[in-house]
Amino acid sequence: MSDQRDQPTEVLTGAQPPAGAAAAPPRARRPRRLRTVLRIVIPIVVVVLLLVVADSVTRAVAEQRVAAEIEKNLPDTVKGDVTVHIGGFSVIAQFLQGSFESVDLNAPHATVNGAPLSAAIHATGVPADFSKPIQSATGTLSISQDSLNKLVTIPGAKGDITLGDGVLGYDGSIDLLGLPVDYTVSATAKANGSTVLLTPGKASVSAGSGNVNVTKLLQALTASGPFPLCAAQYLPAGVQVSDIHVTPNRATVTLTASNFVMDEKFLHSKGSCS
Repeated sequence: MSDQRDQPTEVLTGAQPPAGAAAAPPRARRPRRLRTVLRIVIPIVVVVLLLVVADSVTRAVAEQRVAAEIEKNLPDTVKGDVTVHIGGFSVIAQFLQGSFESVDLNAPHATVNGAPLSAAIHATGVPADFSKPIQSATGTLSISQDSLNKLVTIPGAKGDITLGDGVLGYDGSIDLLGLPVDYTVSATAKANGSTVLLTPGKASVSAGSGNVNVTKLLQALTASGPFPLCAAQYLPAGVQVSDIHVTPNRATVTLTASNFVMDEKFLHSKGSCS
C-alpha cells in the first residue's frame, strides 16, 4: 500500500459547485440601474418637450399679434402683408422679462400710394407692451426706378429720375449768365440723416440752350455744395437715412430709428428738414 502522504495536496481557492451543477446567473444590477435612470430622465425629457411646444405656440401667437397690430396701424396709403419673426431662445422667458431680444419685420410686396416696394426692419429691445418705446431699429427699403418716380420729387427737376450704377440722373433748369439753361445731370447720392445729398458729377446741356460751357454749368450747380433732397418728409418723424445704394433701375435705402413707439401716431407722422 502506498503512503497517502506521498500524494500531491490539492489547494481549493473557493467553493466549487458540485460536478455537473450549472453556474449561478450574475446579479441583474445593470438593468435595475437602467430602469432607475429612465425613471428620472423620461419625465425630464417630457417636460422639456412640453416647454418647447408651449414656447413654439407662444412664439407663433406673439408673431401674429405683432403683425396684426402693425398692419392695423398702417396709414391708408400703405398696403401690404407683414410677417414677423421674434428672435431669441425662449419667447416665454423674454415675455416674462418684459421685452423681446429682437424682432424682424418683412413686407416684401408692400405698396405706398400704389407704388410697389419691399421693406424689412430689424428691431432690438422690443417691449412686450406696445405702448412703450422700442430701443432701436434698422430698416431697408428696396424701390424700383418706376416706384421712385411715383413717390419722390427733386425740386426743380423735370421729367423722371433715372437710376444708374452708383448715380442718379435728372433734368433741370438754371439761370446762367442771365440766360435760362436746360441741362441733364448725373449725381451721386449720400445719406445725411434727414436729407439725401446730391452731388453733380457730369452734366450736359439740352438742345436749344445755346453755346454754354459745361464746366461753368457744373460750377454753378455745385457752387452751394451738394444739393439737399429732404427725405424726412417721406418718413415717420425721427427716422433717419443712414445709407443709400443706387444700382441700375433700383435704389436701396437704409433707415434707422431709436426710442420710438410703433403705434398709429408714429406710423402716420411725417418728419421735416426745417
